[in-house]
Amino acid sequence: FNKAKQFRRIATRYDKLAENYLAALKLVAIRLWLRGNESTS
Repeated sequence: FNKAKQFRRIATRYDKLAENYLAALKLVAIRLWLRGNESTS
């Protein structure tokens, strides 16, 4: 979760609806996962 806080939208909870916030959090998680696996590919 600390890595996700680097993204301003997540840290400040820019989205008001929980559904939109969860979707943004999922996108951040995918982006971080791809970044982590980038060097092994």
